[in-house]
Amino acid sequence: MSEDEKVSSGTPEPDEANPEAVPSFRDAFATAARESAFGKLKPGQTPDAKALLGAVGGVRGIIESFLPGIAFLVVYSIWGQLAPAVLVPLAIAFLFVIARAATRTPVTTALIGVIGLAISAGIALLTGRTENNFVVGLWLNAGGLATFLLSIALRRPIVGSIIALISADHDWRKDKAKLRVGTITTLLWSGLFGLRLVIEIPLYYAGQSQALGAFKLLLGLPMYAMLLWATWLLARSVNTPAESD
Repeated sequence: MSEDEKVSSGTPEPDEANPEAVPSFRDAFATAARESAFGKLKPGQTPDAKALLGAVGGVRGIIESFLPGIAFLVVYSIWGQLAPAVLVPLAIAFLFVIARAATRTPVTTALIGVIGLAISAGIALLTGRTENNFVVGLWLNAGGLATFLLSIALRRPIVGSIIALISADHDWRKDKAKLRVGTITTLLWSGLFGLRLVIEIPLYYAGQSQALGAFKLLLGLPMYAMLLWATWLLARSVNTPAESD
């Protein structure tokens, strides 16, 4: 095709293509950050219980987080059998997905929960060991701990990066105060991952499934909400409302 034909046809050259047609990894990560619990708590916003409740999914989110775990403890305590103990929570989580779909509310978080429970239940049933219902959680916490600590070692703390994406602050690492807060908050979350491992790994090897289930609940949403609140307060100390808009 001649140059004149290219011009007349209106077909754009490859280097003329719209660079925004395909989102970059940074754009995708920024979008995910804004839709996360961190994104619902703007760094410069005044902290309040209502906003924190919304960030953890509201009353509905709390119920969806706790009920499957409570069901495991109750069923296993009564019957002491593996299959019902892991399948009943899975069925409950699946009902949550159906309820969200029926009411046209976002199902992503609930669906991820179902997938996680299904994988955990599958491993437990295949191995015949009730404690293996928690092995996926142990691996996720180990992976989270390693990733967060590595980000600190590279001077790119993950929590700080998320806060910066939400605030559209591309030069945050040049600000010593913001970098310090990003590092501290990332260390706090690393501490949660580490605490879970320190408590749950011995219980796992001891085959204490009920204790594992109880500590998973205690170290789950309650600790998550507390750390989210602490992160919010620390981020607010170095971000003004104007920077967060």
